[in-house]
Amino acid sequence: MKTVKFLTFAACLSLCNLLYTSCDDTKSYSELLKEETEAVDKFLANYQVIYTIPADNNFEVGPSAPYYQIDDDGNVFMQVIDKGDAGMAYDNEVIYFRYSRLNLLTWASGGDQVPSGNDSSLASPLSFNFKNTTLGSTTQYGKGIQLPLYYLNKNCRVNLLVKSKAGSNEDLVSVTPYLYDIRYFPSNI
Repeated sequence: MKTVKFLTFAACLSLCNLLYTSCDDTKSYSELLKEETEAVDKFLANYQVIYTIPADNNFEVGPSAPYYQIDDDGNVFMQVIDKGDAGMAYDNEVIYFRYSRLNLLTWASGGDQVPSGNDSSLASPLSFNFKNTTLGSTTQYGKGIQLPLYYLNKNCRVNLLVKSKAGSNEDLVSVTPYLYDIRYFPSNI
């Protein structure tokens, strides 16, 4: 019995030591969230930000348009470049999209980066089923990617700032916000 207590105590002590030493070189989740917030705030400081959706979805359009907060939690902001002309998306409709994106943490620190995404490759169309939260092929991109289509027509183009909580699982784990230049299509183009 004493041996079991001793081994349990030794195991707990070893675990505490391991946790203490492994935390020395990494940031806590709250520190990562703070860095994310600072990067997003630094980016949005360059633009007018509107925290409500305009009546009748009458968004200002163009590269100098404001960023609109389009979710209740403040995780997704949208600048409308083109409202689109192909009608509103319907539930479960397959929507194709092309994008390029920048890591806002790298941008905020002044680092150089090349946008990533599928915008320049016609060989890699991506899609999701609008409002379908059960398909892995849809949820893998996070909820933020779909939000513009709640307000705009297909064939629209937006600049979309997506914090990690509304991004993909990878973005959530790494606490990385991204700025997307994204276009939505009703068919594979």
